[in-house]
Amino acid sequence: MTGSAPQDLLLRLQKSSFRARFHLDEQARLYLESRGLNAVMEHGAAFIRDRLAPAWPAQDGKQTPMRGHPVFIAQHATGSCCRGCLAKWHGIAAGQPLTGEDQEAILAVLRAWILKDMGTDVPSTPAQGVLF
Repeated sequence: MTGSAPQDLLLRLQKSSFRARFHLDEQARLYLESRGLNAVMEHGAAFIRDRLAPAWPAQDGKQTPMRGHPVFIAQHATGSCCRGCLAKWHGIAAGQPLTGEDQEAILAVLRAWILKDMGTDVPSTPAQGVLF
């Protein structure tokens, strides 16, 4: 992965009018607050592992919905939605499986974007009412 940190990539992405237009909607914010950031990032790890990590993902370029989960929105905002965008924005070439290090770096960018877009503290764990 190119770049020194998620924040460097986020600054580059903000210069793209397409990437900069993505923001968490009310449904995504409520989902984050009700599930907690840790659970949402676990979902993100599964999405990356199952939908992006293979060398040739099924339906590449169409595998990430535009809405429906905070991670999907973050993937589009951070250029982590398909192998073509990973190559362009993250410097991760298509045609080879993502390494564990690649997947962790992508998750770090997704987490940084979610935290930045929320603009407030995101609970790490679910709201108490969800537990009972």
